[in-house]
Amino acid sequence: MKRTALSVLLSTAFLAAPIAMATAAPPAATQQLGTPSRLVLDNSTRILTTLETRRAEFSKNRGALKQFVSSEFNQMFDRDYAARLVLGAHGRGAPDADVKLFADALSENLMQRYGSSLLDFNTRLTVKVKSETSVANGKATRVSTQMLRQGGEPIPVDYLMHQVNGQWKVFDVLVEGVSFVQTFRSQFDGPLSRAPIAQVAAELKAGKLQAQAQR
Repeated sequence: MKRTALSVLLSTAFLAAPIAMATAAPPAATQQLGTPSRLVLDNSTRILTTLETRRAEFSKNRGALKQFVSSEFNQMFDRDYAARLVLGAHGRGAPDADVKLFADALSENLMQRYGSSLLDFNTRLTVKVKSETSVANGKATRVSTQMLRQGGEPIPVDYLMHQVNGQWKVFDVLVEGVSFVQTFRSQFDGPLSRAPIAQVAAELKAGKLQAQAQR
């Protein structure tokens, strides 16, 4: 059960990073946080509240759920940069257009396979921000958190963020130390070794390849 839950967390984190978070910290604690941590908390609160209040609507209208998740994902996640990290060596020197094709196909594949699982996701959670650390020689920030559940052990969820045109964006999420970038880089290394990026993207889009958020 725990492995299944972590798989859902990792996949939904890719779709909309703050969904794996929960209600905001008390005002006094929030005021002490840096901008990346505040963004994670504020977006998490809005997303989880919306999922709870519109649960009945989303259950009947999966198109509305997909539109909501896509909108939040595009707002918070730097998917093209994340896709280039997933591509790794296969993406070095690759045209931006090919990277975008892969990013679009990967996110669409994940959305189709795991988007509906958000309706089963427990939105009554609390979160503790443990730290906010500058990494990559100041080019990125790591927001380390714990997701607190009633009757369960805390789950560590870390967010790697950087600035894009003056806005903070998430580009990787780690659930219990498992990075989505590393997970999918390993998974797609084989297909990308045999075919160009555009072809792998096409196979992803057609459902011939599936993104597996497994540990």
